[in-house]
Amino acid sequence: MEPVWIVDDDESIRWVLERALSRENIPLRAFCNADEVLAAFETGRPQVLLSDIRMPGTSGLTLLEQAKQRFPGMPIIVMTAFSDLDSAVSAFQGGAFEYLAKPFDLGEVVDLVKRAIKESEVKTEEESQVSRMPDIIGQAPAMQSIFRAIGKLSNSNATVLVTGESGSGKELVARALHRNSPRATRPFIALNVAAIPKDLMESELFGHEKGAFTGAQAMRRGRFEQAEGGTLFLDEIGDMPVEMQTRLLRVLSDGHFYRVGGNQSIKADVRVIAATHQNLEKLVQAGTFREDLFHRLNVIRLRLPPLRERKEDIPVLARHFLEQSAAQMGVEPKRLSESAARFLSQCRLTGNVRQLENLCYWFTVMVAGQTIEVKDMPVDLLEENTQGNLQGDLPSQEAKPFKDDAVPKALSENNEAAVAVSWEKQLERTVREMLDSGQDNLMTSLGDQFERILIHTALQHTRGRKNEAAVLLGIGRNTLTRKIQELNIDSDI
Repeated sequence: MEPVWIVDDDESIRWVLERALSRENIPLRAFCNADEVLAAFETGRPQVLLSDIRMPGTSGLTLLEQAKQRFPGMPIIVMTAFSDLDSAVSAFQGGAFEYLAKPFDLGEVVDLVKRAIKESEVKTEEESQVSRMPDIIGQAPAMQSIFRAIGKLSNSNATVLVTGESGSGKELVARALHRNSPRATRPFIALNVAAIPKDLMESELFGHEKGAFTGAQAMRRGRFEQAEGGTLFLDEIGDMPVEMQTRLLRVLSDGHFYRVGGNQSIKADVRVIAATHQNLEKLVQAGTFREDLFHRLNVIRLRLPPLRERKEDIPVLARHFLEQSAAQMGVEPKRLSESAARFLSQCRLTGNVRQLENLCYWFTVMVAGQTIEVKDMPVDLLEENTQGNLQGDLPSQEAKPFKDDAVPKALSENNEAAVAVSWEKQLERTVREMLDSGQDNLMTSLGDQFERILIHTALQHTRGRKNEAAVLLGIGRNTLTRKIQELNIDSDI
């Protein structure tokens, strides 16, 4: 492989750069225009690309854009004799490694190329480490079914529809399908349909010709062309406008499309994987999603389970995310205590894997020690997931009225995490859930339980001394004695 490719329409510039780099024993390859480089990308790639900006045919900035889409980690050095601000800004916004204004010092160029080669080697190693990591982590039976399905589809080009709640990892499944398919060496292009404005959707998917509309100053390839030979992942497909659904259906049906403003049919060799958190059948019934497109996409359907259906995976996932966030910050990874791991495994993480990942990043930043305890959890997580069972470090999944003969553990003095949890919130949640379950006479029921808790706890505090307990509660001794009898409280503490 030639570590360096040079592209410039000026033969003298190419000759000078070739001589300078050859003296440093740096293998290279020279091109006279961007189209030759794009063609060469089909069979190989350099470690570093040096490109002029203004050339006949495809411009250097367009080459920069397309090269970055194919090889995100490849350093690209752009050169120009027209060192204007717009060119510099466009180059860096496009991901250029460095911007050189002609004429330049050859020694500086050689040093810059050497630095770019080292950068490329580091990027390659990082990409290799990422490729060695598992696509998806999961030991739960529901995830094993997903793994088996990916294995069965490894030699298939079938269209796949991935469904699942937000944050459950649908893009990871799509990437795993691509990586384990015959198209693995070709591009994987992801597009979140919900994030694209309606009036830009067609150009985003199919590209546009120069002058097709105001602002279209150059031809632009769409996502279908960028994914040629590879996989196009369309996330949140349920949000696609109806008129665009017709265009997409045409491509899936006959494999051809037109750029916006173009009159030449382009053949697409692309595998489509779509994903949604919505119920497409209901959208079809509502008339907001084409039934024929639904059947085109729904060739193979994979349902990704939410985190609450694979709770046994939470500790494993958390350990992975803690290691990942620690590596990003350059610190030692923290670990969950057994009780904290049990707590997390029972939490209602409505944001699924994405919420767990963000939570682990929060732990890495905010928790002082190396071991994460239940008391270190964010307050809102404790309040949302703790209902009278924190002393055992496990949040209850069902709201239960307080037992007649015990003080609720969530309000116990010995409960470390209860300091961070509002008892008013606990009471409000209990009332709501009792109402939802159809219970009535709440004032008497909860009032008696509240008095029972106060008196029992006060007697525990005074070791059974009723006079002291009555003073602390602000009631008379006779009232306390009557309440103990009425509420059947054990006063022998």
